[in-house]
Amino acid sequence: MGKIESDEEAGARVEAALYSAGRPLTIEELIRASGTESRSKTLALMTNLAKRTKSVFKAIEVVILPDGSYVFQLKPEYNTIIRKYASKPLLPNATLKTLSYIAYMEPISSKQLVEIRGSGVYIHLRHLFQLGYIEHQNVGRMKIYSTTEKFQKYFGVQGGKDALKQKLFSKVRNIPQPVETIESSTPVSPAA
Repeated sequence: MGKIESDEEAGARVEAALYSAGRPLTIEELIRASGTESRSKTLALMTNLAKRTKSVFKAIEVVILPDGSYVFQLKPEYNTIIRKYASKPLLPNATLKTLSYIAYMEPISSKQLVEIRGSGVYIHLRHLFQLGYIEHQNVGRMKIYSTTEKFQKYFGVQGGKDALKQKLFSKVRNIPQPVETIESSTPVSPAA
């Protein structure tokens, strides 16, 4: 009986770690949380947790990210439904908008950001830097900003910076991809 209780306890610890973290956890972090010190046992616990979550919950899932980390999250199709019930967002809208400019335009200088977003951008930059979502390099007296790996993990961004720009552009413009393909292949008559 001790082994079953131990497996149940290790599974509960992994579940608690994923739930409370609010961010993706690496397999090493999950091994420490489980207390098993075994990679294969922790992977088995994660597989079991993912299966149980899938069978018990409709809106919540355990996802394995491309970098091998795991996250306990709401399924994307439920994001808009629960938005009004969610607690205070991590980032105010103005700071989030600054972050989106950095992600879209990176690398971008502080001077360019001030021209686009105004002098309040310095507060946004400080907050984003403290959260680890952006980094900067000093070029002379100017700082050049770009997003970090933590930003990509937290916001579920997969692929390179070009893929991110394409996603952001299509969402901002709200233009579905298939429509663009159809329109570009349809000849336009000069009489129209």
